[in-house]
Amino acid sequence: MQTPGIHHVSSIAAHPQRNLDFYGPLLGLRPVKLTVNFDLPETYHLYYGDLAGSPGTILTMFPWPNARRGRPGAGQIAATGFAIAPESLGYWRDRLRGQGVGIEVEGPTRRFDEEVLRFTDHDGLVNELVAREGTRPTQSWESGPVPPEHAIAGFSGVTLHSRQPEATARVLTELLGFEPAGEEAGRQRFVADRQALGAVVDLAPAPDVSGTEGTGTVHHVAFRARDDAEQAEWRERVAAAGLEVTPVRDRQYFRSIYFREPGGVLFEIATDQPGFATDETVEQLGSHLKLPPWLETRRPAIERGLLPITLPSGARIPA
Repeated sequence: MQTPGIHHVSSIAAHPQRNLDFYGPLLGLRPVKLTVNFDLPETYHLYYGDLAGSPGTILTMFPWPNARRGRPGAGQIAATGFAIAPESLGYWRDRLRGQGVGIEVEGPTRRFDEEVLRFTDHDGLVNELVAREGTRPTQSWESGPVPPEHAIAGFSGVTLHSRQPEATARVLTELLGFEPAGEEAGRQRFVADRQALGAVVDLAPAPDVSGTEGTGTVHHVAFRARDDAEQAEWRERVAAAGLEVTPVRDRQYFRSIYFREPGGVLFEIATDQPGFATDETVEQLGSHLKLPPWLETRRPAIERGLLPITLPSGARIPA
């Protein structure tokens, strides 16, 4: 078995409004779902992606205003990469550097024959724009703030800092089906389906210090399962590899299983189905606060506890 690649990446932010302003109007990702953390419903869970929130484009954020700042280090996802067309590199360099205080931009630098712009958001989350040949958005947000020809297509991949890189490499290759694709300056590259978004995972030399969870760190990366039946097969494979794996959890727009690989990084395997257009049309995605059925009866209390935010459309949440 081989996963096609990344389904989504979930990170921890601080203030939800600042996060929305950064990843929506600046990066041009469409807010495709506004909901709450199902395990901590007093906080938001923000989803961004392409027009429809296609697997391979989904960035999710847990904005926890009162959480402590995390410490980057071993056992974490060190950077989230987004794929852009090579001819868009100059556009993005100018766009990011024109934002002023609060955004650090490095590069472009060359890595595995690709140009990479590296930048951080206001919480310290490390992002990269990777100029990758053949990159084109499949479902562009045509009315978004970034011209479609320069829009982020989805994920290029992620960079891991593993406490046990050899063991992590075995999980990627022997369990998830990634293939080794070279090494450069101590960075090992692994590739899944070369035609899919988010098909690259890099293992980079890790710092001596272990990372701690908090704002400004990535919580987990999710890999794709096409449907429930395939996810069930993955669960059996993970358990057979001697790794502790959770039961299936219903995340409303996909179903999830989680396990921590030996290097300390939390992995998820999420189903492509049913997608985000189950409780909103594609045209309406991200325009209302959506709750799962088991939380709907608590809506008034949940809304009272949430910080008010303004969506890119100008709508206010809670209404």
